[in-house]
Amino acid sequence: MAASPSTARAINDRLALRLLQQEGPLTAGQLKTMTGLSRPSVADLVERLQGSGLVHVVGETGDRRRGPNARVYGIVADRAHLAALDVRTHSVSVVVSDLLGATLAEASQPIDGDTPTEPAVERAAALLERTAREAGAVRLHSVGIGAPGLVDPVSGELRETSGLPAWHRRLVAALHERLPATVLVENETNLAALAEQRLGAARGQDTFVLLWLGHGVGAAVMLDGRLRRGASGGAGEIGFLPVPGTSQLPSALACDGGFHTLAGSAAVCELGERHGLTPDPRPEELPAAAYVRAALAAERKGEPFLVALAERLAIGAAAVSAVIDPGRVVLAGEVGHAGGPALAARVEERLAAMTPLRTEVRAGTLGGAAVLRGALLTARDAAQDALFAPGAGDPVTAH
Repeated sequence: MAASPSTARAINDRLALRLLQQEGPLTAGQLKTMTGLSRPSVADLVERLQGSGLVHVVGETGDRRRGPNARVYGIVADRAHLAALDVRTHSVSVVVSDLLGATLAEASQPIDGDTPTEPAVERAAALLERTAREAGAVRLHSVGIGAPGLVDPVSGELRETSGLPAWHRRLVAALHERLPATVLVENETNLAALAEQRLGAARGQDTFVLLWLGHGVGAAVMLDGRLRRGASGGAGEIGFLPVPGTSQLPSALACDGGFHTLAGSAAVCELGERHGLTPDPRPEELPAAAYVRAALAAERKGEPFLVALAERLAIGAAAVSAVIDPGRVVLAGEVGHAGGPALAARVEERLAAMTPLRTEVRAGTLGGAAVLRGALLTARDAAQDALFAPGAGDPVTAH
């Protein structure tokens, strides 16, 4: 059945907006070429989008001809303001951007582990509100939150997890209550994978696995362009993976004896001490990352440590590869970032000896910004889905 004229117009409008978002400002002629629409159809859609307040003229080409083909159109970036939060165990970071993702303001604040729940929530929420004001955002449209722990795939809520501060879950609820905005929460490892796919080491990859190597270990699974969260949101809880080289098996209550025992921060530090490394930690740096940096700086003296660490990481990567065959593994988190391409190359070499499945190993390129970038992408996608939808010109949706 052919689409109705109104449906066809809506589809064409969304297509044009996506092109303007991805390619930047375009002329009507360029939109005609990219969409395959006729000149009158493009003229109509440009007029509709300008009338809705989503598109405006941002300049003119050098073409001497007068008329709409010489004008350059772009999305009205301040039509909506977005925010992203990276919620860690002892801190929170915030960034506020426009509809196109340009950073307008950012801030971070430590939150001590002994801070009671309500004061911790108030500090984090106040930081967001203060940063939004500094950015000139009168009203936020969408807020993306990255946090450790499991997110329920049905309710979209952060699940209660032992070992994580209670204020994490309360913050999400508080922002729902305080803000007239869409609030979305996602596991930090999944957000890092989204950011690396769009902007970093997995760009152009529809299928890959990201290994998060920080205080603990985790994995994000991207299959056929979609994040796979599992039935309960627990896909990627690789810390519980039973592996050789440990003295016990993990249990339902703790991941001791699992892959976490080989590759978690404490295990990496113990390995570094055993190899006689002397780290020089930077302020607020994860100690395990400092050991990796020390090994790289020590060159030949640090090689045995790097080989041993690569062997451990390859064990977890081989188990994942045997089940998923991702084609590429990205090492992220503080340890993955500190190790960089040098550690990734060693892991790939060891992995090739463990599995017949060809698997590239790459270091994440976004470093500590990966989670925040992923949260901002999530907020931006939500805002654009809402604003680029039919009827987006309704004043109720303007922010």
